Amino acid sequence: MVHKVLAEQGAGGINTTAIRIRESGIERRARFRGLAEPLSLLVALAVLIGVFSLFNERFLTASNFQNVLTQSAIPLIVAVGATLVILLGSIDLSVEGVMGATGMTWILLSANSRGGADLGPWAWVIALGVAVVLGVASGLIFTALKVPSFIVTLGMWYVGLGIATMLYGTDLLPRLEDEALSGWTSHITLGLPNSFWVALIVIGLGILVLRSTRIGRVTLAIGNSETIVRSAGLPAFRVKVAVFAIAAVLSGLGGILATVQLDIGSPTVGSGVLFIVIPAVVIGGTHLGGGKGGILRTVLGVFLLTILNNGLILSGVESSYQSAVTGVILVAAIVFAAWSQRDRLRVAK
Repeated sequence: MVHKVLAEQGAGGINTTAIRIRESGIERRARFRGLAEPLSLLVALAVLIGVFSLFNERFLTASNFQNVLTQSAIPLIVAVGATLVILLGSIDLSVEGVMGATGMTWILLSANSRGGADLGPWAWVIALGVAVVLGVASGLIFTALKVPSFIVTLGMWYVGLGIATMLYGTDLLPRLEDEALSGWTSHITLGLPNSFWVALIVIGLGILVLRSTRIGRVTLAIGNSETIVRSAGLPAFRVKVAVFAIAAVLSGLGGILATVQLDIGSPTVGSGVLFIVIPAVVIGGTHLGGGKGGILRTVLGVFLLTILNNGLILSGVESSYQSAVTGVILVAAIVFAAWSQRDRLRVAK
C-alpha cells in the first residue's frame, strides 16, 4: 500500500484524495463488521425460538417468556461485571465463590430459620461489603503483584467458597423467613419479573459507566494498550482494581438475589453461573484480548444461552446432554473469538 501511495505522488506531493478514499473504505468495512456480529446473534436467537416453538407449544407462551426473563436476570447482572473485566483483557473466575460468600452472609444477617440478628438493610450493605473486599483483593493481587487474573480469581473463587462453607457450618439450612422478600424475585411488576427489573437497572448503569465515565474509557484503553495508557499518565492501577471491585459487587448482588429466589442459604448458590456468563460475554462479541465489545452484546449472549437451556428443558432433553451442549458451545465460542487474536494473546502449545 505504501508503494501505491508513493506512486500517486505528483509534483505537489501525496494524493490525499486517494488516501481518504482508502480510509473511508476501511471505516465502512469496520462498521459492517461491527453490525454483522450483533445481527448474527439476533438471527441465531430467531432460529432458536423458531425451532423450539415447533418442538413444544409451551415455548412461546407468556408464562415461559416470564420464566426466560427470570432465568436470565442473575446471569445478566453478573455478566455486566464480567464484561468490564474482559474488556480490560483479564478474566474473573471468582463469580461463584463471591456469590456463595455474599449470599450466605446476607441470609444469616436477615430474618432466617436459625435466628440471630435481623439487620434489615444493613444485611445488604455488609454482604456486599464482603463482595467488595474479595474484588479489591483480586484486583490488588493481579495489579500490584502481576499475578495473572486467571490464577488470582480462580484462587479467590475457593476463598469465597470457603467463607460460605464456614458460615454455613453444620446446622440446619438457613431458610429465609422474611415474607416480604420470599419469592420476590419472581413476582411480576408491570409485566416483568422483579429480578429482571433489577437486571435492567444494572445493565443501564453498566452502559452509562462504560460510555460516559472515566473508568469506562480507561477500561477500554487498557484493553487496547495498557502501555499507552500508563505513558499518558492515566490511572491504570486504580481503574483495574475498581473494575474487579465492581464485578465482585455485581456477583454479590447476583448471589443475594439467587438466595432470595431459593429461599435458603447455600455455599453453592452460584453453581453453574460462571459457565453461562463467560460464554455469553464471548459469544456476544467482546474480545478476550480486551478493548473491544460491549454490554449490550453480552445481553444478547445471555439471552441466547438462556433460551437454548430453556428450550432444551421444554423439549425433554436430559440434563447431562444439556451440559454437553453448553460445553460444546463454550469451546466453539472461545476458539472462534480467540482465533483472530491468537498472536496478541500469545497462545502457545
